[in-house]
Amino acid sequence: MISAFARALCTPIFLCVLVHIQVAAAGPKEDVAATATKWGAALGQNDPDKVLPFYAKDAVLWGTISPTVRADPAALREYFVNAFKALPGLKVSFGEQLIRIYGDAAVNTGYYTFSFVKDGEARSLPARYSFTYIKVGNDWMIVDHHSSAMPKPPM
Repeated sequence: MISAFARALCTPIFLCVLVHIQVAAAGPKEDVAATATKWGAALGQNDPDKVLPFYAKDAVLWGTISPTVRADPAALREYFVNAFKALPGLKVSFGEQLIRIYGDAAVNTGYYTFSFVKDGEARSLPARYSFTYIKVGNDWMIVDHHSSAMPKPPM
């Protein structure tokens, strides 16, 4: 029978080993998926200054609700300022993600659905996306983001 002292000593060690094993089990695909989730949470704060840190300084954005490609930090900021005004209470939920890793670069392609409130009515905007990331230190930074509204099927 293990004494209370031995259990008290072993429990933190066991938990540390368990956490280390779980962290070690996460790979680059999981890290990219986690970055996308964090980006989505930041987007849901409706504050450009929460979203922009996910983008590299030379990132390019072809946004869902703009006909203009954005290729510098000021232009990206302007896009999000306008998006938050046009789509009040903006949130995003990710659907299927196809993540591919190429060394220190990754591509995440899939679909997401934006939800927002316009004129007091809940609305949604399904869209497809491609994020291209580069790894900078321990972080995956967006260098290219393309998003477009999901087309209606042909009749």
